[in-house]
Amino acid sequence: MSKVRSVKGLVALVTGGGSGLGKAAATRLVNQGAKVAILDLPTSQGEAVAKELGPACMFAPTNVTSATDVESALAAIKSKFDRLDVTVNCAGVGVAFLTFSASKNKPHLLEDFERVLSVNTVGTFNVCRLAVGLMNANEPDDNGQRGVIVNTASIAAYEGQMGQVAYAASKGAIVSMTLPLARDLSGLGIRVCTVAPGLFDTPLLASLPEKVRVFLAQTIPFPKRLGNPDELAHVVQTIIENPLMNGEVVRVDGALRMG
Repeated sequence: MSKVRSVKGLVALVTGGGSGLGKAAATRLVNQGAKVAILDLPTSQGEAVAKELGPACMFAPTNVTSATDVESALAAIKSKFDRLDVTVNCAGVGVAFLTFSASKNKPHLLEDFERVLSVNTVGTFNVCRLAVGLMNANEPDDNGQRGVIVNTASIAAYEGQMGQVAYAASKGAIVSMTLPLARDLSGLGIRVCTVAPGLFDTPLLASLPEKVRVFLAQTIPFPKRLGNPDELAHVVQTIIENPLMNGEVVRVDGALRMG
């Protein structure tokens, strides 16, 4: 009978691990006994976070949209940890602008739309397609599993708000990629799931005025508070450890539906 696997002893990479949800995922995995490589921009806090987490964590400066950067990061992971079992994609950006702003008499900048899709969607796929090569070198476990990929979407994929057309499109694409990725990689023994967080207490929301944060928290049915990033990281851990979770998108949002 197959056993539920522990993250202890696994090697994971986490994109966007220098802050927010990515940092929470990296921290939880290290605390649960995994080894983690943080992939984030050179200007991020990734190096400081890796030092904070100790010898079980490394930092690889990476622009996820660059094949060369990701390949270099994977080579560094292979050199330091000799393998890769888990890929967690948390790197992402956003922009808030209407398709056309009547007050500014200005359309949404095409370059902003392209940048959000490039980082969020293309960057996620770029990391997936290249990380698979390293995970595929693993000996399969008793389930025939060689690796796990966990991508990050958003409830904006389903209920994007005004001004979120680029962000919602990018996250909707990640949702739509989940099942075909899982099917593509099933023959290799690599599972793929996606988490879709709601409103979390990340640096992005921390920059908002307190009254706005309180208002947003009150829109959540239960519990009426912003999510703790470790709560999302806990779901990431659960996906990694449960061998039957595959091809699914998991909302983590306190029953929030943004209409």
